[in-house]
Amino acid sequence: MSQVFVFKDYGGPEGQQLIERDIPTPGSGEIAIEVRAAGVNPADWKRRGGAFGTRGTLPAAMGLEASGVVTAVGEGVDAFALGDEVLGAPARGLGAFAEHTILDASATVAKPEEISFTDAATLPVAGTTAYDLTHQVEIEVGQTLLVLGAGGGVGLMALQIAKVHQFRTIGVASESKRDLVEATGATFVPSGEGVAERVRVLTPDGVDLLADLVGGDALRELAPLAKDPSVIVSAADGETAVELGGAGRERSEGVLGTITGVVQHGLVDPHVVQTYPLERAAEALAEVETGHARGKIVIRP
Repeated sequence: MSQVFVFKDYGGPEGQQLIERDIPTPGSGEIAIEVRAAGVNPADWKRRGGAFGTRGTLPAAMGLEASGVVTAVGEGVDAFALGDEVLGAPARGLGAFAEHTILDASATVAKPEEISFTDAATLPVAGTTAYDLTHQVEIEVGQTLLVLGAGGGVGLMALQIAKVHQFRTIGVASESKRDLVEATGATFVPSGEGVAERVRVLTPDGVDLLADLVGGDALRELAPLAKDPSVIVSAADGETAVELGGAGRERSEGVLGTITGVVQHGLVDPHVVQTYPLERAAEALAEVETGHARGKIVIRP
């Protein structure tokens, strides 16, 4: 038997629970892993709350990104072998907040020695999101990128990627995250009332790319600063972005391998600020749900 963290009802955290299940077996095109680390993301609690629908089978395993060691290989998998260190996304909704899980081999890459299991567990969701947001609209050296929600795990990686490309970068976040944003070389702008005017002072001609990680009214307020609506890209609220003339995040081919290489070469630090054991997964989720986490939160079974 193996432990997994689940939610038994759609809604608040009261439906969450650590339960036991049989160690899952990989099917065709899948690999089984012993989980060494799992990244925590806003999508985890949003899914529990029903933001993506409420038709899924319950209880539902939680966690969308993991790193670990291969313990079994399914039919048709040639790229991985027992004992390999890997990172990827759980297959079939089997969850990452677990002692053992299954990964889709086609959405898995080898973990380089230079990357810890903890950092690796932040890349399948947070790392790929940061990469896609900064590349979906092509901008050039010296052009301006505005990141809304710059102080979280995805935002900080997006700012670091922008530094590699030598974009002029402005990061909007709460005042408590000023030092984190400025440490990436970005110009910090505090969120809240009047944020659009504060950004406009810095870039009166507008921004070349608006990468959104917040959505809603915050995105609506900053959207007019985009030089063209088509340069608005949102990973948090694609519906509003489309309404404003932009787009939701589009997943690019091979992006997990690309961002893994970027981290391997020391160009981006996932900035993990706290790790929790599996039995304290509820606390890890609660910290991410507050929106105040200063970087990435990771669960270590």
